Amino acid sequence: MKTRKIKDAILMTMIIISSFITVGILTWILIYVVANGIGKINWEFLSTAPKGFNEGGIFPMIITTIYIVLLSILISTPIGVCAAIYLVEYAKQGKIVRIIRFATESLSGIPSIIFGLFGYLFFVNQIGWKYSILSGAMTLSIMVLPTIIRTTEESLKAVPNSYREGSLGLGASKLKTIIKVILPSAISGIITSIILSIGRIVGETAAVYFTAGFAPRMAKSIMDSSRTLSVHMYVLTKEGDFDKGFATATVLIIVVLIINFMANFMSKKFNKTRM
Repeated sequence: MKTRKIKDAILMTMIIISSFITVGILTWILIYVVANGIGKINWEFLSTAPKGFNEGGIFPMIITTIYIVLLSILISTPIGVCAAIYLVEYAKQGKIVRIIRFATESLSGIPSIIFGLFGYLFFVNQIGWKYSILSGAMTLSIMVLPTIIRTTEESLKAVPNSYREGSLGLGASKLKTIIKVILPSAISGIITSIILSIGRIVGETAAVYFTAGFAPRMAKSIMDSSRTLSVHMYVLTKEGDFDKGFATATVLIIVVLIINFMANFMSKKFNKTRM
C-alpha cells in the first residue's frame, strides 16, 4: 500500500509540474510578445494601409483575414457537418467508414505547407484562380475539415439514443429527427468546432502565403490577392521590421484569445440551454 501511495504521489507531482511548465511557457510567450507589441498599437496602425517600409498600418490585412475566415467557414462547415451526420447516423461500420475515417485522420496530420503547395498547384495554377482570396479560402477549408468532422461527430454521438427513439416513435422521419432533434442537441459542439477552425484559419501562414498571396493592398473582390495578418507578420519580420511584427502578433493573439473565450462561452451557454 505504501509503495502504491508513493507511486501515486510521484505521478501526481509530475502531472502538477508538467501543468505548471505548460502554463508558464504559454504565459512567458504571451508576455514577451505583448510587451514588445502593445506600445506600437494605435488607431492609425489599425485603420490605415501600408504606405511603404515601416509606414502605415494593417487595416487591409484585417479585412482580408475576415474575408478568408468567412469564406472558408461557409465552404467547410456544410461539408464537415454533413460528413459527420453520415458517419454517425447513416453509415454502417465497414470498409467505406474506415476509408472516410482514414482520410479524415490523414488530413489532420498533413503539414500546412503541403496544403499550401497543393493549393498553389491546383487552385492557383490548374484552375486558374491565381493568387486570390478564393484560392486561399478553398485551401483552408480543406485544412479545417478534420476539426469540424471529428468534433461534430463526437457531439452527435453524445446525443442520447432515447432522443432518436422518441422522435422516430412519434412518427418523425429519419431526416426530420436529425434536423429537429439531433442537430439542436449537438449545436454547442458544432459551434465549438467552427470557432476552433476559425482560430486555426486566423493563425495560418504557409497555406495562405502560397494561395492568397502577399500583396499589401485592399482586395476588391475574392479573386484579388491580398495579405492576411499572419502573412503580414511574417513579411514584416522577414524585412526586419520587428516593432510592427510584434504589434501585428499582438493583434493576432488578441483575436485568437477572443475566439477561444467565445468558444468556451457559447459552448457553456448552449449546454445550459439544453439542460
